[in-house]
Amino acid sequence: MKHESIDRAKLHHYVGGQKVDGRSGRFGDVYNPALGAVMKQVPLASEQEVKQAIQAAADAFPAWSATPVGRRVQVMYNFRELIRKHMDELARLVSSEHGKTIEDAKGSITRGLEVVEFCCGIPQLLKGEYSASVADGVDSWGMRQPLGVCAGITPFNFPAMVPMWMFPVAIACGNTFVLKPSERDPSCPLRLAELMTEAGLPENVLNVVNGDKEAVDTLLTDPRVQAISFVGSTPVGEYIYHQGTAHNKRVQALCGAKNHMVVMPDADMQQATDAVMGAAYGSAGERCMAISVVVSVGNEPADALLEKLTPRLDALKVGPYTDENAEMGPVVTPDAKNRIESYIDKGMEEGAILVRDGRGLQIAGHELGCFVGATIFDHVKTDMSIYREEIFGPVLCIVRVESYEEAVRIVNEHEFGNGTAIFTKDGDTARDYCNRIQIGMVGVNVPIPVPMAYHSFGGWKRSLFGDHAIHGPEGVRFYTKLKTITSRWPSGIRAGAVFNFRQGGEH
Repeated sequence: MKHESIDRAKLHHYVGGQKVDGRSGRFGDVYNPALGAVMKQVPLASEQEVKQAIQAAADAFPAWSATPVGRRVQVMYNFRELIRKHMDELARLVSSEHGKTIEDAKGSITRGLEVVEFCCGIPQLLKGEYSASVADGVDSWGMRQPLGVCAGITPFNFPAMVPMWMFPVAIACGNTFVLKPSERDPSCPLRLAELMTEAGLPENVLNVVNGDKEAVDTLLTDPRVQAISFVGSTPVGEYIYHQGTAHNKRVQALCGAKNHMVVMPDADMQQATDAVMGAAYGSAGERCMAISVVVSVGNEPADALLEKLTPRLDALKVGPYTDENAEMGPVVTPDAKNRIESYIDKGMEEGAILVRDGRGLQIAGHELGCFVGATIFDHVKTDMSIYREEIFGPVLCIVRVESYEEAVRIVNEHEFGNGTAIFTKDGDTARDYCNRIQIGMVGVNVPIPVPMAYHSFGGWKRSLFGDHAIHGPEGVRFYTKLKTITSRWPSGIRAGAVFNFRQGGEH
């Protein structure tokens, strides 16, 4: 949206190792969610501005891809130390634009840092394979080579972590990169790009352009871009997947979720309560791995959970990131607050029982802030919109089922397949659940089963479009292509024409 009359701090793009002012004349609002006020404006790049960033990355690719992997990795070592040095600064940037608490922001940056650390060991995954004497005097080997210009389109909920799931892996593999962060909280991604330059990354290898659909469509259609990584909502992710692949690009699109936590009658209820508190209400529920549905097998787990959970919610400290005692911050914008509260309205209309209502929450001194309190619906049915759709806020639905088999069925029938968890003391039940559930990431007595950086992150069904999960070994495979070489050197030892090719070198 264009707001030329508003005098706000103006952000920039980052191309060629330096800040670049926007020239499109279009700007987006960047809120401080705790105040509910626009504090900055971010330029929304034109097609031409995005193409210039792509060209910068294309120009840098030949030299960067030819740079020995040890030198590329050294940049990652330097970048790691700079992130650690600037952790407090980066966390404040995240919290001031996203709203999450400082500790939550630091935790998310640390998870991104783990991927940077993984990249420091990436030569191990780029070694390739070698087979000597596959035939008489013939050797064969494979190597993984970079693709070229890659692009990342990242969401507002993790403005540091998700970009660091993408560009460090791509760059360590020898690619160059164009990042299009969320226009809602772009300051931290811009700062990360500056730190990469400070770490020794050559100019043009990493470029950041802020923008909206015009920028996205340019990345999707420009033939110089070889691969697109995306994290965000399912409708947008599906669009990016189909448009990107239609233009002959590799695409990994990690999308929406409705993560179920199955609670068995034998579960440790104190452990389950602690898990729900963090998994449902951490980061105000604005994360794709949040637990948004508890499936109670029988009535007893639901009753016991509510008995323990409701007083915890009543004592939950909601406030701005500047309050050191705050346990949950605001949601990202007034529009997000209104959307979440409309889902609470809808849940009541559909007949779910509202146990705790987070609407209308006001914090002293922050009356216009985008705060939504912790909310619980009980006796939710699977045909309700609050069950079917991703709310992306601090709203928990409790579904009561009669049997374990019914729990498995409703989890498998949901269109999303990002993450799930089961809480039980029975190993056989847990093993069966892990084997049968049609979900990409599963936790056993672990509510948010996000893999470590040396594994890969990705869901199933409509939570992931594309063939590769993100970071870890899958990320390396996504950002490289396999080349296989078969070689025979002529010598005086063997002579004569060869008309066939048999194992063992028999001619």
